[in-house]
Amino acid sequence: MELKLARTELSAKPKTIKVEKIEENLAKEKQLILYFDKENSHKDLVELVEHFEAKDISIYFREVRYGLADNEYLYEVHILN
Repeated sequence: MELKLARTELSAKPKTIKVEKIEENLAKEKQLILYFDKENSHKDLVELVEHFEAKDISIYFREVRYGLADNEYLYEVHILN
């Protein structure tokens, strides 16, 4: 599965990351906080949560609004190994 990371600039295209890369980073760091772009489907992020929960890894997922418009949000994920 490939997900889009949150943009650092509004005009930039979001970078992508694979679940395998997230797992590699988690093995090194033991905890991660990731921000994902609104272009990701909610379904894909729920699959990400289920993937880590199946491995008995704690994961917290929420939608973060940073403006008043309906399309001004991103997804925040905390993963603790």
